[in-house]
Order: sequence, then C-alpha cells, then structure tokens
Amino acid sequence: MITVNHLYKSFGDHEVLCDISEHIAPGEKVVIIGPSGSGKSTFLRCMNLLEQPTGGQIIFDGVVITEKGVDINKIRQQMGMVFQHFNLFPHLSIMENLTLAPIQLKLMSKEEANEEALNLLKLVNLSEKADTYPGQLSGGQKQRIAIVRSLMMKPKMMLFDEPTSALDPEMVGEVLGVMKGLADDGMTMAVVTHEMGFAREVATRVLFMDEGRIMEQGTPEQIFGNPQNERTKEFLSKVL
Repeated sequence: MITVNHLYKSFGDHEVLCDISEHIAPGEKVVIIGPSGSGKSTFLRCMNLLEQPTGGQIIFDGVVITEKGVDINKIRQQMGMVFQHFNLFPHLSIMENLTLAPIQLKLMSKEEANEEALNLLKLVNLSEKADTYPGQLSGGQKQRIAIVRSLMMKPKMMLFDEPTSALDPEMVGEVLGVMKGLADDGMTMAVVTHEMGFAREVATRVLFMDEGRIMEQGTPEQIFGNPQNERTKEFLSKVL
C-alpha cells in the first residue's frame, strides 16, 4: 500500500527524520509509538506530503508521490487523515461537513453523498446529529465525525495522528471504538498514538520511534512483552 525509502526530513539544521525505510502492506494496522519529539507525527505527515520530505522516496499504491508533477490532491483522496484537532467547519451542519468534498470533487451526486453520510453516521452511532452543528457536539463526537468525513472519500488507507490526545479521558473510548471497527473491517491504517492498550489490541505491527529513527518494530506481543532495544524498554517502563 505504501513504501517509504530512505526518508529524511529536516527543519533548518534540525534533522527530524533520519533514513527511514518502511513498507505497510494492504490490510496492515501499523501503530507508531515513542516519546514526544521523536518524529512520529512528521513521519505520518510525510506519507501524504503534508510535510515535504527533505530526501527519499514515497510510493503509494504504485505511484511515486514524491516525484514532480504528481497530483497530490488526487492521491490524498485515497489517504484519509484524522488529526488531533477535528478541523470541522463550524458554520456548516454535520451533513454539510460530510458531503462538501465528495460533491465539490464530483465523486458523488448530492443524493449519493447524503445517503453515504447517513450510512456512515449510523456506523459511528451519530445518526441523530446529521442536522446539528459542530459547536453542539462533544469532543469525542467531533472526532468521530472527522473520521466519517475521511471515510466519505472511500480511502484505501487511513492515517491517524494522535486522534485522541485532545479528548477528555472518557471520550477516548468512543473514538478508539470506531477505529477498532475500521481495523476489524480490514482498513489499512497507520496510527500515531499514546494509547498503548489500543496498540496492543489492534496493531498488526508496532513501530517504536526515537530521535527520528525506527529503533525497533514487531508484533504487539514482541514489543510490549519482550522488547530488545534498551530505549524501547526505558520508554515502555514509563508508560505502561
């Protein structure tokens, strides 16, 4: 689904990512963990070129997206992204938030978009919120709507950048529940998160990052049960 070859990213003199090569196969759920400032979110944002890599190559679904001339907006339609903050349009109803992009991009008629939106709202238990506005929703509800908005584009892969870190603890479960449902349905996912329980339960593979590098990776059983790298052991001893 996505292949990263020798990825580098610097902000000025500060190197944030150093020679990362990684491959995520269709259907994999890859969870990226590590301390703040380790480059996790930058790595994720480079995957759909929200951050422009300083060096290296990214191939998504057979297309080298780091080459000049690639229509990255078309690629991003296939790669849903959910951020810490929900970025919903406050002046539009939930239904309008969900249907705006597919209608404007002529991916669906208004009727098709409305029908798809209602189906997806049902999926996240928010059918009754179609005509409300973002300001009337809780944080957890807004984040579930943000996930639905990405799913409206029928993406081949979903990127989640710390989707629960801005939520009250009691709201976290409802968002993780939706993400688990997507995982169970076979969605290819790359998730940056501090939720170790989610990583244990949902990931097919866990990457531990520090100082811009992938220090260790493996199944949840390997990483949480028997980490090999000293830095991984130190990190997990503080968060588990």
